[in-house]
Amino acid sequence: MKKMLFIMNPFAGQKKANKALSEILLLFSQAGYEVVTHMTTGQGDASVEAQRWANSMDLVVCCGGDGTLNEVITGVLRAGSTTPIGYIPAGTTNDFASSLKLSGNLLQAARDIVEGEPVAYDVGRFGQRYFSYVASFGAFTKSSYVVPQNIKNALGHTAYVLGGISELSQIRNEHIRMEIDGEVVEDDFLFGAICNSTSIGGILTLDPRQVDMGDGLFEILLVRAARNLEEIGECIRAVQSQKYNCEMITFRSARTVKIFANPDMPWTLDGEKEDGHQEVMVENLHHAIRLMQKKKES
Repeated sequence: MKKMLFIMNPFAGQKKANKALSEILLLFSQAGYEVVTHMTTGQGDASVEAQRWANSMDLVVCCGGDGTLNEVITGVLRAGSTTPIGYIPAGTTNDFASSLKLSGNLLQAARDIVEGEPVAYDVGRFGQRYFSYVASFGAFTKSSYVVPQNIKNALGHTAYVLGGISELSQIRNEHIRMEIDGEVVEDDFLFGAICNSTSIGGILTLDPRQVDMGDGLFEILLVRAARNLEEIGECIRAVQSQKYNCEMITFRSARTVKIFANPDMPWTLDGEKEDGHQEVMVENLHHAIRLMQKKKES
């Protein structure tokens, strides 16, 4: 009998997965899996369990938000395992799932896992931590970890928008120096993201034609503060058209990024807080994970 580790965050999103749990587990059992189930109890718990079990399982399935998936991926990588990962997106924004077009229907997502096939994707390493889709700093990045979970549960994605609005009075430029595959970029920036995703915070989207989540490259988006109303308009048009060719925006693709910044400036990795670094190396780990996805119709 095939073995599955099923890790679920019972507090993720609006707790919809709790109501579907019995049906999800029945579906896995009917697909021939002996399921070891673990409900997370706090931050870091999913990583510990994934690392503990990954090498003895045929499949590791995560049911939760982007933060829970980050922990599961971290645990699998720390175990040195190549066990495929399944993802049932049950969080508030589900950026990673949006980029991969995973089903928002929990039972269908579970069905796609057992009927699907593993596809290799890249993972980012930020210093000693991993991220599945984004490392960001500056404007609007705090709302993902500052907004209380009960508010996220009650308001859903609106909670992130309101949290971002509340940050407006605190926004400041951050002086950053980046060595992007050897090219030096240095300026005062309002926002920055090193990402492997078409969706960031459920608000900003990148052109899917410019993003390949398995090509060994990050997309790097840096936005400096506008000097006048004309530049603000130019930036808005660039973001809306997904053509980042204005002076306010730096857009690059790269395998490695070395960053020099204020050590007091916090980062956000897949929606979770990361303390500041005076110097940090960010690397793309090409095809580091295998994620179960619905088979493409031939």
